[in-house]
Amino acid sequence: MNKFLEQIRLDDLPNVAQQIIEFADEVNVWLFEGNLGAGKTTLIKELCSQLGFKEAVQSPTFSIVNAYPLDNGSDLYHFDCYRLNNQEEAFDFGIEEYLYSGNKCLIEWPEIIADLLPVPHLLISLEIQEDQSRTIGLEIIKE
Repeated sequence: MNKFLEQIRLDDLPNVAQQIIEFADEVNVWLFEGNLGAGKTTLIKELCSQLGFKEAVQSPTFSIVNAYPLDNGSDLYHFDCYRLNNQEEAFDFGIEEYLYSGNKCLIEWPEIIADLLPVPHLLISLEIQEDQSRTIGLEIIKE
C-alpha cells in the first residue's frame, strides 16, 4: 500500500501528520528517510504532538533514542541511527526490546538497522523540491 503527499509546506504539517497517522496507525515502526534538512525531525515533532506527547521533542542524535510518555500511558520511542557504525551497536543498547515493545518507534536514518526491522513497518520518504516544498511518500512494507 502506497500513498504520496505532494507540495507539503510547514503550515501543512498538522494535516500531513494526521494523514500519516490515519494511513498507518496500526503499524508501530515508522522509518524516516530523506537528505539532511528534508524535515524528518520537524515532521516527527508534529507526529509526536498529535500522538499525545505535548512537551518539546529533541532529536536523539547523541543519545540514539529518546522515550516520550504519551497521554494514553504508553511510550513513543524516537531513534536517530545516524551515528551508529553497525548493527552490533544497536544490539548493545537493546534496540530489539524497543522495536518489539508494541509501542510506536519513529526512526531517523534507519539504513544501518534495516535487517533488524519487524514487518510490517512504515517507510516515510521525504524529498525537497525546487520550490522548497516537500514530497512525502508513504509505503507499508509487509515483507
